[in-house]
Amino acid sequence: MGLSEESTGTGVLSCCGSGILKVEKDAEDDRVVALAGNPNVGKSTVFNGLTGMNQHTGNWPGKTVACAQGRYQSGGTGFILVDIPGTYSLMANSEEEEIARDFICFGEPDAAVVVADATCLERNLNLVLQVMEIRGKTVLCVNLLDEAKKKGIQIDLGALSQKLGIPVVGTSARSGKGLKDLTAAVAAVCGGKAGLHPYRITYRREIEDAVALLQPAVEAALGGKLNARWVALKLLDGDRSLMKSLKRYLGFDPAQRGDVSARLAQARESLAKAGIPPESFRDEVVTAIVRAGEALARETVVCKKKGYAERDRKIDRILTSKATGIPIM
Repeated sequence: MGLSEESTGTGVLSCCGSGILKVEKDAEDDRVVALAGNPNVGKSTVFNGLTGMNQHTGNWPGKTVACAQGRYQSGGTGFILVDIPGTYSLMANSEEEEIARDFICFGEPDAAVVVADATCLERNLNLVLQVMEIRGKTVLCVNLLDEAKKKGIQIDLGALSQKLGIPVVGTSARSGKGLKDLTAAVAAVCGGKAGLHPYRITYRREIEDAVALLQPAVEAALGGKLNARWVALKLLDGDRSLMKSLKRYLGFDPAQRGDVSARLAQARESLAKAGIPPESFRDEVVTAIVRAGEALARETVVCKKKGYAERDRKIDRILTSKATGIPIM
């Protein structure tokens, strides 16, 4: 049945004349929420639990990847939930990752919900941190708490929320447990009542200096349309996919902005002198994200069953190591 109070139809995702992804709302005050997460974390179960039969399925504009949207009511406000493709990262190494990144960046969602698997939170935090870098209005849904309990895994959700600076809600979506708390958290974030203080990843000093040099020019060019710090990082990374999307959706071409291109060249030169050439920049960024996720998990997750904990840690080391984790991300 979902949590919908009444059947009120669904929004439809379209590509308007400027190419910007838009969700067509039934009412002006409807809120649009992006639903993200790694594959196999129960994201579809959360989606179905919230929207019930109020769903619409199609394809992303110009893509063959499926797009599901649904609607639910909370506190008299309509919420349109857009189920973006399951991904391990937003590095745009695949069509699914590019779609997920572009909707979070350019689809103008009022908030993002990232669904994580409570049985392997550490590896899921990589995506959570990436989404938060783009959009501070984020809610973390730690799903599969029932499975985690069976495996002797305990997560201090309050401590995790405090450290991340965003609402963290525990759910067991198959039974519906926690879903009402999730809708309340989403409503608070969309309504500006959540008191957000999003965690910020700290990179190597040389990278932070390069970002600080480039960010003001990016901020001036974008006019607050997107997180300038994150865009500066991606420009330093040489992310061609994002550059195409910036031009398509925002009309922003770094090469056509003298102030941006000049500072970008200066920042890259300083990085090269510090021993961080363009080809190793992404490795440095991914390593910082992985280490941040490890630290957060270490401080908030307890595994009582040592055998399982060690097996899970081995899998995490494979998925987050420089040799194998970076290609995945």
